[in-house]
Amino acid sequence: MNEHTIYLGGGCFWGLQGYIRKIEGVLSTEVGYANGPTENPSYEDVCHNSGHVEALKVTYDADTLSLDHLIQYFLRAIDPFSINKQGGDVGIQYRTGIYYTDKADKAIIQSTLARAQAFEGKPFAIEVLPLENYYSAEEYHQDYLDKNPNGYCHIPLGLSDEPLIDDNAYNKPSKESLDALSSQEYEVTQNSATDAPFSHELTDEFKAGLYVDITTGEPLFVSSHKFNSHCGWPSFTKPIAKDVIKYYQDDSHGMNRIEVRSRIGNAHLGHVFEDGPNGSLRYCINGSALTFIPKEELKGTKYEYLLPYIED
Repeated sequence: MNEHTIYLGGGCFWGLQGYIRKIEGVLSTEVGYANGPTENPSYEDVCHNSGHVEALKVTYDADTLSLDHLIQYFLRAIDPFSINKQGGDVGIQYRTGIYYTDKADKAIIQSTLARAQAFEGKPFAIEVLPLENYYSAEEYHQDYLDKNPNGYCHIPLGLSDEPLIDDNAYNKPSKESLDALSSQEYEVTQNSATDAPFSHELTDEFKAGLYVDITTGEPLFVSSHKFNSHCGWPSFTKPIAKDVIKYYQDDSHGMNRIEVRSRIGNAHLGHVFEDGPNGSLRYCINGSALTFIPKEELKGTKYEYLLPYIED
C-alpha cells in the first residue's frame, strides 16, 4: 500500500465527503478548514468569512487510485468555473481548490487540470496551492450524511458509481483519422448533419455491448441504457458517465434543442430530449457517430474494465 494525502475544496464538505469516500482506493476522509489566516476556526467563524475553505482531507492508496484519476473524479462532482459557489452554497469558504503537501503533486495536478480544461472553452476557477494549514472540523460535521441520511447534499452521490472514463486514454482525432471516415460519418460528426431516420443499422441493434465515439474510441453509452424509442435513431436514457458528454444550446432549423457532443472528440452526436421512458431522458444519437463493440469482444481490450456495467 502506498498512502498519500491530498486536500480538496469543492463546496459544502458534507457532500464532497459522501461522494469521494465511495471511490475505490480512497482509504479515509475527514472534513475540515484549510488555508485561512487564523488558527483553530469554528464552523461559525468560517461561515462569517474567516477566509478558510471547507476542505476534505483525502487519504488514498496511490497503488490503486492515482492522483490524476482522483482529480478526474473530483472534477466530475464540481462546477469548475464557479467562483465561491457550488450548488446552492455561496461564500469564500465554498471556493474550489486542490491543496497539496507533496511538491511533486503540483505538476500532476496542473497537468490533469490543463488536459481537462482543453476540452472547455473557458478557464477553470480552481486554485492549486500548497496546504498552509488545516484544522479538523467539529465532530458533528464528520460523516454528516451517515448521521443525517436526508441531509443537504449538492452532489449526486451516485456519480461515484459511474465508471471513470480516463480523459488521458483517448486523443483528439487527427486529420488522417477523420479522412478515414465515410462521407456520412464525417458530415454527422464534423458538420452536425443528421442521419435519415431508420437508416442506420445501430438503430435496431440491441445486443449487449459498448457504444464508443467513432472519432476517438471514447466510451459514450452502454446497451443497458438503450431502448426502442421508435423515433428512427439509436436512443439511450443516459451516457455511461456524466462527464463524457457536452451540452450546447441549438437553435438551428427554427427549433430549440440541446445538442450533445463527445467530450474529447467534440463530435456532434445528436440531441437530448425530456421524453424518455419513466420520466428519464432520451439521448437521440446518430448511428454514424458511434461504433458498437459487442460485449464478448471487450475482454482483453482497454475496455475490459467496463464489462460490469454492461448487462447481458
